Amino acid sequence: MSVLRDSEHEGWVLAAYPDPKTSRPLIGAGFGLDVAATEHIQRDPLNPHPFLEPSAAQLWQAAGLDTEQLQSILAQFDRELNAWKKKNFRRRIKTHALPPQLTQEQALKLLRISAIQAIHNARAYCREFDQLTASQQMALSQLVFQMGINLEEFVQFLGTLNREPSQTDSAQPEGSTETETEHWQTVQHTLIDSDWARRYTGRAITVIAMFNPRYASNPTEAERRVRAAIHPLVVPHHKKRHAASVRAGKDTAAQTAVK
Repeated sequence: MSVLRDSEHEGWVLAAYPDPKTSRPLIGAGFGLDVAATEHIQRDPLNPHPFLEPSAAQLWQAAGLDTEQLQSILAQFDRELNAWKKKNFRRRIKTHALPPQLTQEQALKLLRISAIQAIHNARAYCREFDQLTASQQMALSQLVFQMGINLEEFVQFLGTLNREPSQTDSAQPEGSTETETEHWQTVQHTLIDSDWARRYTGRAITVIAMFNPRYASNPTEAERRVRAAIHPLVVPHHKKRHAASVRAGKDTAAQTAVK
């Protein structure tokens, strides 16, 4: 829960704010306020654990919070988003200008119930979840917390995690046997090579490193290895900024010529 509250992961805002991509309302450590209940079928015949995808209102009630408070927060969010638009909304978050709509205790209750759901679903994704190290369990649960049902799209990662022959054998020379160390290195590389890791590099380094079975003995070294392997997305300079620099350079050259 402490890691999830870190700004490198979900962050911690005690008022409703828009999701950077979808503009849908979030609060606390990224709790979705208007999520509908979703059917999530367990398609792995070797995993007896079902998925659990309740609505935001159901999780809110499970955390012991008042439903009327949820409706009030949603209504206020809609008004403020219409008035401020997403860009100004985000500016208010950065300057801590949003009055809190939850207490610290209420937000922690929401985070706790969301973390429990993530752990439940992590077990449904991984057949050997109970045999993983504590750090590995935490890493998978954090992936589920961030991605939800979208983790289904990480087919290679899930196949390798569950040691499916089509995933694990293809990477090994014929007749060889994969060691445990090699297995977890392969699991890590399925994530290192993903767009998710390149886009959310800071968060990815922490999560991917925790899949190292020796993570607990030397977290710094485990993270160093992952950091060296990830190639972050290169964000191009804004065209307007570039144009302004060119104009400034021309102006300076003109002034020099005049002198």
